[in-house]
Amino acid sequence: MRAHEAGALHGDLGSRGPAWLRTPEDVNALVPQLWPRTVTRDAAGALEIGGVSVAELAADYGTPAYLLDEDDLRARCRDFASAFSGADVYYAGKSFICKAVVRVVEEEGLFLDVCSGGELAVALAAGFPPERIGFHGNNKSESELRRALEAGVGRIVVDSFYEIARLSALATELGKRPGVLIRVTVGVEAHTHEFIATAHEDQKFGFSLAGGSAFAAAAQILDDDVLDLRGLHSHIGSQIFDTSGFEVSARRILELQAQIRDARGVELPELDLGGGFGIAYTTQDDPSTPGDLAKRINKIVEAECEMASLRKPHLSIEPGRAIVGPSVFTLYEVGTVKDREGIRTYVSVDGGMSDNIRTALYDASYSATMANRRSDAEPMLARVVGKHCESGDIVVKDEFLPSDVQPGDLLAVPGTGAYCRSMASNYNHVPRPPVVAVRDGAARVIVRRETEDDLLALDVG
Repeated sequence: MRAHEAGALHGDLGSRGPAWLRTPEDVNALVPQLWPRTVTRDAAGALEIGGVSVAELAADYGTPAYLLDEDDLRARCRDFASAFSGADVYYAGKSFICKAVVRVVEEEGLFLDVCSGGELAVALAAGFPPERIGFHGNNKSESELRRALEAGVGRIVVDSFYEIARLSALATELGKRPGVLIRVTVGVEAHTHEFIATAHEDQKFGFSLAGGSAFAAAAQILDDDVLDLRGLHSHIGSQIFDTSGFEVSARRILELQAQIRDARGVELPELDLGGGFGIAYTTQDDPSTPGDLAKRINKIVEAECEMASLRKPHLSIEPGRAIVGPSVFTLYEVGTVKDREGIRTYVSVDGGMSDNIRTALYDASYSATMANRRSDAEPMLARVVGKHCESGDIVVKDEFLPSDVQPGDLLAVPGTGAYCRSMASNYNHVPRPPVVAVRDGAARVIVRRETEDDLLALDVG
């Protein structure tokens, strides 16, 4: 759906210009697919989340701040669990992890995927059952693998021959027999940014299917008989809307499964097709529902298994962004407004690339809206930028905002739950924002704001 067809003003509008804009009310519109489910506007036009005004939240917790709609997060967990009934849904902790979110994931019946010792530490500190944890990563250290084995992590996704040898030695030393999956590079080019497409051959992840190393890895694990080879794993990228990539991936990985069966007499019981399901950052995005994804993916796997005369393996998927991404928006305060006549207006906020690097890193598109009031002013083409000493410090490349936006106004940017806090930095020595969860009219800090004292505590000079 195009923005002008929806009658809304969110998206990377660029050179299309404001000719189709007709009414000031459009800049006050909220497009449901971009916002957490409890977000509304009050009578004055201010946003509310979980029954709490953003003006109150800004006054209590400051800006910038990541605001998490807990009911929305829980509902998205349940949506995936219900849609993929009979499969294992692993929440991808790399998208955003903290103890409170880990507890929500457990309470809603999901599994958890981690990809570093730090993420594993958070999961264990939150009391998440280790047997429900999967451990990813292309370069897991010996200490990370040792901790995973000692904790009883349910499965480890092996990524190299060096890791197979390292893990086998540790498992022998500790008297463990960990369950493992082999990450397979299936040669699928997902329709996404080059740096987040992860299944083509020229990249760091996994064992090559075309080059034969994936089969060789399976043979080595079966021959050594130290690790419990449970299945194969594929992840083709991130922010994917077209399931045709999963069809090609499933076909190729199940052909490998059949090859292993025919050569070794072993039919592996599990198959993980990864995650990467897209969300709406602008009105140009049209993501699938969990129900549609489940229907298509199950149909693909069943058809390919029938073609290869394989029993359908136990399926697992790894949504992260699709669960937490839409449940959070970032609240900023406007600091300066500069009109570049004939081009656009630059609206500077009190955050930027330190709390959302994705626009600079991936050329990602975001939306923004006035959050503290309704405006009847004419719309203007604006670029929302941060406070950092980089010309590429852009939060929203192009957005129509009311022409009376001014210092002190609040702006909200939706879809920031995934990878924004996880990839946040202290560039220019700016403390990272808090994460505030809101539910049923009450707010609580689940990750506190960093302070200058935090920054100085690390400086031992």
